[in-house]
Amino acid sequence: MYTEKALNCKECGSEFMFTVGEQEFYAERGFVNEPQRCKNCRDQRKSSARGDREMFTATCAECGSPAKVPFRPREDRPVYCSDCFAKQKEEQE
Repeated sequence: MYTEKALNCKECGSEFMFTVGEQEFYAERGFVNEPQRCKNCRDQRKSSARGDREMFTATCAECGSPAKVPFRPREDRPVYCSDCFAKQKEEQE
């Protein structure tokens, strides 16, 4: 039903693929327009719309290295660096 389409980003002009999976996602959500920006430009636009987030420094509960997190750490909950967090997530699956 769907086939991959090559589209051009209206921000940077680069060509990107509108995959079959993305087209199915758009159809499920009722979106009628194709994406106009590549993933990098979409991500940059989203992050600039959010503004700068306050980051907090914590010590990773697993490896002890410093970690920057977008929330205020609490004493009763462990905080993990990005590497240890990814490992924890893999182990849960």
